[in-house]
Amino acid sequence: MFKNNSYKVGVLALALSMALTGCVSDGDDGEQGLKGEQGAPGVVGVDGNDGKSLPRDLNVEVVGRFATGIYGKSAAEIVQFHKSSNAAFAINGASNQIEVISLTNLSTTAVGNPVADESLTSNAFIFPLNVSVTNSAGVEKDMSLGAVNSIAIKKDLLAIAVEGEIKQAHGAILFYSLNELGEGTFIKAVEVGALPDMVTFTPDGSKALVANEGEPNTDYTNDPEGSISVISVVDLMPANVAKTINLSTDIVFSDDNLVPEDFDTDAKRLAILSKAGVKFAGPAGNTVAKDLEPEYITTSSNSKMAYVSLQENNAIGIINLEELTIEVKALGYKDWGKYQLDFSNKDEVPEFKSIQGLYGMYQPDTLASYTWNDTTFIVSANEGDARDYDGFSEEVRVKDIIDTDELNQTLSSELQSQYDVSGGKNYLGRLKVTTALGDEDQNGEFEKLFAYGARSFSIWDKNANLVFDSGDDFGKISAAIMGDNFNAAHTKNKGDNRSDDKGGEPEAIDVGEIAGRTYAFIAQERAGDLFVYDITNPFKTAFVTHYNNRDFTVDYEMDDDLADPCDSSEGMDCTKVNSAGDLGPESIKFVSAIDSPTSKPLLIIGNEVSGTVTVYQITEQ
Repeated sequence: MFKNNSYKVGVLALALSMALTGCVSDGDDGEQGLKGEQGAPGVVGVDGNDGKSLPRDLNVEVVGRFATGIYGKSAAEIVQFHKSSNAAFAINGASNQIEVISLTNLSTTAVGNPVADESLTSNAFIFPLNVSVTNSAGVEKDMSLGAVNSIAIKKDLLAIAVEGEIKQAHGAILFYSLNELGEGTFIKAVEVGALPDMVTFTPDGSKALVANEGEPNTDYTNDPEGSISVISVVDLMPANVAKTINLSTDIVFSDDNLVPEDFDTDAKRLAILSKAGVKFAGPAGNTVAKDLEPEYITTSSNSKMAYVSLQENNAIGIINLEELTIEVKALGYKDWGKYQLDFSNKDEVPEFKSIQGLYGMYQPDTLASYTWNDTTFIVSANEGDARDYDGFSEEVRVKDIIDTDELNQTLSSELQSQYDVSGGKNYLGRLKVTTALGDEDQNGEFEKLFAYGARSFSIWDKNANLVFDSGDDFGKISAAIMGDNFNAAHTKNKGDNRSDDKGGEPEAIDVGEIAGRTYAFIAQERAGDLFVYDITNPFKTAFVTHYNNRDFTVDYEMDDDLADPCDSSEGMDCTKVNSAGDLGPESIKFVSAIDSPTSKPLLIIGNEVSGTVTVYQITEQ
């Protein structure tokens, strides 16, 4: 046994020794090989483009303008663009027709005299004021119509929103198929709610959405409910009957602390919404549905959601287009103690001050929307509006609150001190505020003041949370550029004229993409300012440029409350309005470079007081 084990160990040791010896006994290295030839040189790369700082500068130029020659009568109000005919469509409320303005031969260079240019012409698009509609029971009936309020175009489908012959009655949407000349073939009329103030299509073209404002009559004896109409569209053919989203039982709340039983009556809904900050102001018998007045609709890019401005209520409605429900979200208030505004039209100069306890209501008129990081953001022009009728008014000047012959109430000691320091009745006393807010405990003393509008534009997330607000930019930029002409009225060239009301009144807004950047274009109704902001990233918004197409040296005066705004027997003088430029911008339509007849981005703006449609070319410098 012992000998055998010794033999095995010896053999193993010998084998291991031989293996190791082999590892260190390799042959010698061979001689160095010849040097290889030099490889072919690589292709020279293309030089990169120079980087651009943000925000990028833009050129804003008037390249065409259409004039109706009608002043103060909304002769050029809502505008749209039809790609097939390369035409701008504009509502002419004075003639109750649509102007079809050809842009086929539009210039790509600025016109010589932008404030007086009349290089563009139009053809009239006429529509009937008596139509046949189908009711919910499938029975046809005749309907008499009144004024046209809005238009929308999706591909070659035109929708025209026309109110009823009686403003508080139901209205209708008239649908037309458009050809390459911008001419229309009537398809059908569809009945909608009271005062259809705005119509739009969803991005996928499957629905036409209508904001039925439901305004009361002057003495407030007839106040119809506001609503949203939804008209299905299949292969460019609208349904015969619209579906209705009402502002009572179709209102929902996303708060999980609430159950349906908590908001199953109007009184309950009114209490919840009021507590959340929605402003209600109306006479006895007012309801949520009567008080909410849908103004303007924008949609998400996936066509599943829509957002409607509820201007008088400082709120936005979030519409679920699959469930046909609406959630009303209060937008809160701007603290004018943190910003500055000019609140008097008596001094006739721009003078900005902060007032502690003064707030501006976010009361959007026009809305637009865009997508960033696959999420919808809403942009709003925060014009402001009051309920001011013969039968009911919430509007008052601050000086009238403490006037013994007016409201005969008081201001808190802090507000009274600021009132006095400002200069009294001709200064802070001039500002118009609401009586619906400010005296929370109803003891006759206003602890806060709430003015109309926010004199700004804002960006909101899809849940109506504030992401960005332009603060006091508009007033200060306008004053810096235009001096004493800032906050001018549009019915005459008088600067500082609107400081006591809502300032320049941001009215119209649209968004568009230029060279990979997203911009917001905001027009102020009164002074005529156009502001441009880079909003590509809503959390890094930046002012880009300002433009005003108006000549403030021209002497004219009109009154748009008169049957004839230019009535010389009333002291009006419109002989030079045609050279004063654009007055009262009401709507903006952005046309992308890919859709533009000139292959350059365009802005089309309808100016209702001057009765003009102005086309701007917007390009990078």
